[in-house]
Amino acid sequence: MKFDAHDTVLPDAALQHLGQPTERVDGARKATGSAPYAGEWQEEAPDAAFGWVLGAGIAKGRIAHMDLEAARAAPGVLAIVTADSAGPLHKASRNTARLLGGPAIAHYHQAIAVVMAGTLEQARAAAALIDVRYEAEPGRFDLAQARADAPLAGEGALSEVGDFDGAFAQAEVRIDASYCTSDESHAMMEPHATLAAWHGDALTVWTSTQMVDWCRTDLAQTLGLPKHKVHVRSPFIGGGFGGKLFLRADALLAALGARAAGRPVKLALQRPLVINNTTHRPATIQRVRLGAQRDGRLTAIAHESWSGDQPGGQPETAVNQTRLLYAGANRRTAMYLAQLDLPEGNSMRAPGEAPGMMALEVAMDELAQRLDMDPVELRLRNDTDVDPEHPQRRFTQRRLADCLREGAGRFGWHQRVARPGAVREGEWAIGLGMAAAFRNHLMMKSAARVRLDAEGRLTVQTDMTDIGTGSYTILAQTAADLLGLPLARVEVKLGDSDWPVSAGSGGQFGAANATGGVYAACMKLRETLARKLGLDPLHTDFKDGCACSQGRRLPIEDAVGPDGAIVAEDGIDYDKSLSQQWQHSTFGAHFVEVAVHVHTREIRVRRMLAVCAAGRILNPLTARSQVIGAMTMGVGAALMETLAVDTRHGLFINHDLAGYEVPVHADIPSQEVVFLPEPDPMASPLQAKGIAELGLCGAAAAVANAVYNATGVRVRSFPVTLDKLLAH
Repeated sequence: MKFDAHDTVLPDAALQHLGQPTERVDGARKATGSAPYAGEWQEEAPDAAFGWVLGAGIAKGRIAHMDLEAARAAPGVLAIVTADSAGPLHKASRNTARLLGGPAIAHYHQAIAVVMAGTLEQARAAAALIDVRYEAEPGRFDLAQARADAPLAGEGALSEVGDFDGAFAQAEVRIDASYCTSDESHAMMEPHATLAAWHGDALTVWTSTQMVDWCRTDLAQTLGLPKHKVHVRSPFIGGGFGGKLFLRADALLAALGARAAGRPVKLALQRPLVINNTTHRPATIQRVRLGAQRDGRLTAIAHESWSGDQPGGQPETAVNQTRLLYAGANRRTAMYLAQLDLPEGNSMRAPGEAPGMMALEVAMDELAQRLDMDPVELRLRNDTDVDPEHPQRRFTQRRLADCLREGAGRFGWHQRVARPGAVREGEWAIGLGMAAAFRNHLMMKSAARVRLDAEGRLTVQTDMTDIGTGSYTILAQTAADLLGLPLARVEVKLGDSDWPVSAGSGGQFGAANATGGVYAACMKLRETLARKLGLDPLHTDFKDGCACSQGRRLPIEDAVGPDGAIVAEDGIDYDKSLSQQWQHSTFGAHFVEVAVHVHTREIRVRRMLAVCAAGRILNPLTARSQVIGAMTMGVGAALMETLAVDTRHGLFINHDLAGYEVPVHADIPSQEVVFLPEPDPMASPLQAKGIAELGLCGAAAAVANAVYNATGVRVRSFPVTLDKLLAH
């Protein structure tokens, strides 16, 4: 089905379940532990062996010698796979570095061997017996040093409108500041894990992946198999945040190990390999220059960003939001990509905007302070209804100003004292900070299959995943509304590559597009049911389990027959001209109160508020959970999260959950989330857009701006740790 805003948008009158704060339909399974994750499919592979992955002990160089004899002779060992014994392996286009290294080593903890044994302990002990000698080579591990000769990050990395240099030179008020954001880890609760089994020349993997079809495609390509010979199952995932978008070493090595051992193999990457072997959010160095008139109107905006990655990698797109967020006639944005020999940098929740807003929104706060202007008012004066670089493109919806005003009123922003360090409660300095929130909405093809049985029960099948976001629930709500059924008569099945390909989970594109796919399939089923019941499809409503038309009211199962079922399959697709003619984005505002101890500089976040405008909110309960989780990640980015780079040896030193600090319950205060009504008929059939990452974009900047208001110390290198405050 082609999306057409004029005739494929679901009318409000049809909604009984969507828009309601429905508890998660998979909640009971999660709470009781009966939801099976990647390593828990023992019933389907009861004789599974265990795999243990050995990661490289250098960051760059070659394996000079690898002695496997002691490991092969160890108790319980079934097989060992290395690059020498794996057979031909291709590198999928979505992988930057090879997933199995050797003899060349691309980064620290690149997998170089996997040991299969009867027990986990035997596999781990045998892996420790592998004797590896390396020939190390010098590497580039320091972004600050590599920045000097970093080229532009490919085509489209530079955008210029007007005369930035001239306008900036003539601006009445100027800001020119550099900001640094750290390497960060996804730190999801469930590590990358896979159970693999071969049936002849066909492979089945139960794995933890956000994108089932990407995983299937890339695993088949890497192994040189026809795609139909690979079956991927991923019905439950214990967090991903972008770290499980792409095929990783666990799935490949489990498959290779199962083939070598002649029996199913399951393995999970140990936490140091999750951090050093898989992907991370790369560090950035960003320069922001803002020129404004005395009334606060921006006349010149420049944002340049430097990040690093493996050869062939991609930049952290930290300037994206600056191209769209504020008005200003003279503009320049640029992204530079340094070649580094650190582990692969790639998508982490809100890639680009999350670190980019940390720079831009702090710079806006600095400009407001220089202008002696309220930070909310500064943003309001630079609002725009059109894409600043392409004024002919309007935003489909843009309620940034409403978010700012609503947030300011609810938070009590008028009580803020602009002078830094002016408010005390005993030994605590109190500060308020705010920032705008921005994240683009992406339209992606998504498909589903629906099946109505003779008892009037509807089953939804799609390879869509649920990474803790509530996909099961919103897809059930969608199907229930479209067929006029109670939720109890709808079953949603997810995460199987045998089912229609969905948008998948990531990039804030999952919910709006996956529900669009279910919409398309259900509309096709509605037409079939109406015709079988002798009704006019164009004039048939579905309510209370019945098809209703011209005074007739027929149970929908009457169309099925006693022993059969009716199946419909379809998907939603979007005309590219939609994104060419219109800008689809989500907006919000963050407000934060912090307390900073005047002697120790301990920072406590006391209040947080996010106001969001992101299309129709399909389920306020699950959407709120997404936003408060994102706000919590914003606290982490602002105050504690950093992967410490050993620039001598090229690894992340704090590669476990003891050394890599993330917020815990005691760090997180009262969090309030407000959704502004904003059904967007240009976005999707349900008038919905993404929400999962908007709550992160700008949250860290709001925390940092609150710390400045409390202390008068402007820290431009994130996270804002005690030593940086004490230094001032």
